[in-house]
Amino acid sequence: MKLRERSADLVMFLAVFATSTGSIFAKAANAPSLTVAAYRVGLASLVLVPTAFMFRRDEIRSLSSRDWKDTVLSGTALAIHFASWISSLSFISVASCVVLVNTAPLWVAIMAPFLTGERINGKTAAAIAVAISGAVIIGWGDFSSGSEGWKGDLLAVLGAITMAIYLLLGRRVREKVSLLSYVSVCYGTAAVLLWVVVLIGPYRAWGFSSGTWWAFWGMAIIPQLLGHSAYNWALRWVSPSVVSVVLLGEPVCSSVMALFLFGEPLGLKTITGGCLILIGVHMAQRAKKDL
Repeated sequence: MKLRERSADLVMFLAVFATSTGSIFAKAANAPSLTVAAYRVGLASLVLVPTAFMFRRDEIRSLSSRDWKDTVLSGTALAIHFASWISSLSFISVASCVVLVNTAPLWVAIMAPFLTGERINGKTAAAIAVAISGAVIIGWGDFSSGSEGWKGDLLAVLGAITMAIYLLLGRRVREKVSLLSYVSVCYGTAAVLLWVVVLIGPYRAWGFSSGTWWAFWGMAIIPQLLGHSAYNWALRWVSPSVVSVVLLGEPVCSSVMALFLFGEPLGLKTITGGCLILIGVHMAQRAKKDL
């Protein structure tokens, strides 16, 4: 079991770096936000779904009605997560969005007893508090004051809530279902929903430059296939509360990447908040054995 836990720790921290590239690829893609999200899970599904039906066809067919329901709901939550937080950037700043979306551990703690029956111990609660305080510092003073800023705030909070639902439902399904079967149905559901919105809405869906296509495939392979799938693998062995706190490392890594790739400076608040987030992640890892 200790070897499995150590493997989960390593996988989660590698997943942080993988998922942190999502914002980098999104910035490089010259396309509408919802189109970027649709291509992210759509291209990933093009790889996963045929593979799953080759190697996990019998398992997928034998899924119980509850497993199907939970997996489809998880995919729906993932689609809403991408759609809401990306759309929030039209109304509020990136920093404000990061702060609100990164309240996911709080929502996991609130909903976990109802969806998975798991209780949050005191050490994990303290880790959540420290990590979220770091996220607040990063975005402090940068909240939108525009007349429509509240719309962006609500969308970002919706992104946090749906991320929590996605992780909690994933935990419930992953206890019984293999990773390939779960992510193929989950990502496939998200892809179908997002593409329906893109195709019926006023969103450009094709005719992009080669650089944007590279960004689409980069998002599909690195943050989605590798990053999110790594988190979903870990959910079989690790509490969603711990996984959600580890996710808070993403904005820290993204900020460092943006510094080197785009020359975006790291301010004192970003550095201070980033340190608190990393401390919270470390605390959550130490508290994991008490869960």
